[in-house]
Amino acid sequence: MKNFREIDELIKETLSEEEAKFYDELNEQNIFQMMFGIFKGKNRWMTITISIVQLIWFVVFVYCAIQFFNTEETNELIRWGIFGALSIMASSMLKFYTWMQMDKRALLREIKRLELQVSSLSGKISD
Repeated sequence: MKNFREIDELIKETLSEEEAKFYDELNEQNIFQMMFGIFKGKNRWMTITISIVQLIWFVVFVYCAIQFFNTEETNELIRWGIFGALSIMASSMLKFYTWMQMDKRALLREIKRLELQVSSLSGKISD
């Protein structure tokens, strides 16, 4: 860890003030910053829509689970069990999409950090 901090400090010394400010914004985010970060950018509308649909599927699952435990007929148990399983699978698939978006944003942030480091080092070498 100490080596990474030293490397970060060396990189910041070679950057201009504007580049250093941009580099600071690219620091690692905690889980809440990552979760709410997917609601920013060009695909904000899609992420909001997917989150609403995912919530609806989860509510359908809860309703199916309640009906499953309140019924006594075998056919209805099977029906509510299947609908519940399908709704929780749909909810899970949409949740996987949002997790992949969080991961994609983290990877893009790291790529930008690397680009900035390479450009600062190439500028230092050419001087």
